[in-house]
Amino acid sequence: MWDGANEAPTTLRDLVLGLRNHGDRPAVMAVSGDGASTVTYRDLADRALRLATGLADAGVRPGEPVLLFGPNSQDWIVVRLALAALGALAVAFDDLLTDEELAVLVPDSGARRAFAAAGHVPRLRALPTGRDMTIHALDDAGDGSNEGAVPHWSALLAEAPEALPPIAADDPHMLVYTSGTTGRPKSFLLTHANNLHNIRGLMTQRIVGADDHVLLPLPLHHVYPLTVGLLTALATGSLLVLPEAVDGPRLVRAMQLGQVTVMVGVPRLYAAMLSGLQGRIAARGRVTRQLFALLFALSLWSRQRLGLRLGKTLFGSLHRQLSPDLWLLASGGARFEAELIWRLEALGWDVRSGWGLAETASILTNNGGGDNKRIGSEGRPLPGMQVRVADPDADGVGELQAQGPSLFTGYVDNAEANAVSFSEDGWFRTGDLGRIDADGFVYIAGRVKEMIVLGGGKNVFPEELEKVYGASPFIAELAVLEENGALVALVRPDQPAITAAGYLRVDDVIRVALTEKAPHLAPYQRLVGFAVSQEPLPRNRLGKYQRFLLPDLYRRARAGEARPAAALSPEDQAWLASPPVRPVWDWLRERYPDKPLHPDTSLQLDLGVDSLEWVTITLELGERLDIHLTEEDGAEVFTLRDLLRLAEQRRGAGAAIADASAEAAGRLPPLTPEQRAWLAPRGPALRALGMLLYALDRVAARLLFRLRVRGDQHVPTAGPLIVAFNHTSDLDPPLVGAALGLRRLGRSWWSGDARRIFGSRIGRLAARAARVFPVDERNPASSLTFGREILDRGDILIWFPEAWRSPTGELQRFLPGIGHLVRQTGATVVPGRLFGTFEAWPRTRRWPRPHRVSIVFGPPLAADALLEGEADPAKIADRVRDAVAGLAAEPSSAPHLAPTSPGPRADAMDGTADQTTRKAG
Repeated sequence: MWDGANEAPTTLRDLVLGLRNHGDRPAVMAVSGDGASTVTYRDLADRALRLATGLADAGVRPGEPVLLFGPNSQDWIVVRLALAALGALAVAFDDLLTDEELAVLVPDSGARRAFAAAGHVPRLRALPTGRDMTIHALDDAGDGSNEGAVPHWSALLAEAPEALPPIAADDPHMLVYTSGTTGRPKSFLLTHANNLHNIRGLMTQRIVGADDHVLLPLPLHHVYPLTVGLLTALATGSLLVLPEAVDGPRLVRAMQLGQVTVMVGVPRLYAAMLSGLQGRIAARGRVTRQLFALLFALSLWSRQRLGLRLGKTLFGSLHRQLSPDLWLLASGGARFEAELIWRLEALGWDVRSGWGLAETASILTNNGGGDNKRIGSEGRPLPGMQVRVADPDADGVGELQAQGPSLFTGYVDNAEANAVSFSEDGWFRTGDLGRIDADGFVYIAGRVKEMIVLGGGKNVFPEELEKVYGASPFIAELAVLEENGALVALVRPDQPAITAAGYLRVDDVIRVALTEKAPHLAPYQRLVGFAVSQEPLPRNRLGKYQRFLLPDLYRRARAGEARPAAALSPEDQAWLASPPVRPVWDWLRERYPDKPLHPDTSLQLDLGVDSLEWVTITLELGERLDIHLTEEDGAEVFTLRDLLRLAEQRRGAGAAIADASAEAAGRLPPLTPEQRAWLAPRGPALRALGMLLYALDRVAARLLFRLRVRGDQHVPTAGPLIVAFNHTSDLDPPLVGAALGLRRLGRSWWSGDARRIFGSRIGRLAARAARVFPVDERNPASSLTFGREILDRGDILIWFPEAWRSPTGELQRFLPGIGHLVRQTGATVVPGRLFGTFEAWPRTRRWPRPHRVSIVFGPPLAADALLEGEADPAKIADRVRDAVAGLAAEPSSAPHLAPTSPGPRADAMDGTADQTTRKAG
């Protein structure tokens, strides 16, 4: 038995032969459903050696390329070990490879024989070089009787292992393709000695042993899981556990059935695992969440400050639910952030990360245990490997270069790539930037090719900024890239999280989430724009962004180009043609003629449906098709499939739903008695409280903000009147109140966030005294109904059409709610603009500061003028916005804030939304 220190094999054939020394110990467990199949070490070695003999008898020679194309399985492992034992050149492809990629890689490999999953066989046969290829199936053993069937790999098994052709340590045993960051495939060879040196270095650290059960969810065609997960685990006599799929439930099932002690993964997998655990805690109620937070803080402090591991004791139930014996989380393939490692360590696991490349046969440095582990670093080089920093800057950061026994010798037939990849004295340029501390620990800063050099010469590492900007719970994925010398971001929102928080305008939520981070970054690190994408951002199988694909995806998202609609399945075609669904589907295609529709089209991300648009949809469905939906339904509808299924249930059920009684011409549901109570006359006590609040407001406006008012002669003392303002600060409403004066305030009404202002008894009392009514972004029809009721009374409505505070102080898009109100009530609109409130109290400050504030009112806009030519609510809102944008702080000066055009879905960072303070749009 090889222990990693002595009697080391010189080729992978020796490693396969040595597997027999583990006898009948279980070697590989494949989990499927609630069961699992296991092969022993003796059987695994026997099958691999018999297959190697059969391949030799079939004429396969050492060094001959052989394709391996399929998902992880026991069969895949047998074939891979057989190729290693024979000395053939294994060419393992990603199971998710596209036909376009196959068309390039298969001919380039020169392979005339392949082992492939049954589903991939026709794809190989379709290639010109695949017609004469000898193919054996990796699964679904067949007898060859059916046309097109290929024999199973087991048909090649010899009766018994026999002597194989000689091979040497320096012979290549695998051909590896890597696209790097350009998309152009390069290939290189790894020798037996390359991989064995890596395995030997890991084994001498005695990280895992024969009693460990190793979960391997990563695709084995990658060098990292092949070397670290498969070959090292087998060399130590561990049990290798293959999950059925890489999703939460099936990973947990594999952990439990396999009694897993070690997991080999990548950072994204562990981040998802942690997120799932936190989600389960969050669902258990307030007391459980608070107790967990307290224990977690104690465990983290003890781990960081005292070196104690309390997590397994404090969170024993959590460990029992996953795998009670799981102690080690090993990670590679991508950078592992220290914050995530510490959180996993606090929960009770030993987390060890490493760094390397496929060209170094996987691991170049790693964190061992004890003094050989430093969280935040990538560890020390493996024995025999050397790493240096070339041309370090003042902080000691430069390109990391390597040499040693694990290193490949160069790219195949690619002199240009080799000239770039090796220094003059033969060191491999890894392409990673980093530093090495005094104790030899390596720290990674970023990739040379991914580093963005801005116009001013500043260097930016996208991964660092992605960690900062992507920290929002409303962002599922975020990638930073460069456009025209500045930084932009491509963002995939976390739609369920946004909806659960009660926000319906995705762009606004993302914009404010990004803008919140800007004050904490250097100016050159701040984003100037972003684009929202519903598509998952392109990554390789180890979780790294394929950055060469990002610019085109960003361009398409910025241009608002819709994704091509996927082909309809026969089941969907039949469903859409059914009598209950067909009229709704036809209506949707009529309503969105320029959009490629599919049942899985997102209402918000693909069609731009916000809360007000949802109101319009519900009204039109009720009028035209007798299908009655409510505002509350909008929180449960994400895709057209959701809408169509709901329409099936509700068809003809309108009488039971009060909101659906309104007509499509624009009528809104009436106020409920509870809502109407907020508009009831105030008693003496509330009037007195209102007067007190007004007096304090006036004093603060004069002393702290030196309020100046211009154009207030344009504001009548009665309505129906809408006074429309820009919105930059929480100071806006009280300072507007001070500017209007007591006489106008007696007829004025304001809207306030139902959750923020009306959540406490004091808040509700102050709201009644100040004539504030509750609004909820999730129920915009009710907000508009309040406004209509106030205007019908002949009162004044103070309205902030941007809805959310601008985090930059610049004018944002005006939402169409004001257009709906003008169209329904014929109210006059007075535009108003605030200057200085953003500087006095921006959303990034906890408290306001003294600063001069000016409020300017413009000439009234008659409803007839706003409605002329185009009565669309969005167009009316644009006209009001133009009037507000044209107001200047001083009579002779240009506008204080340059007006900005309302942006499309993929918007620049010149107008953002706020998650806490909103007024009805």
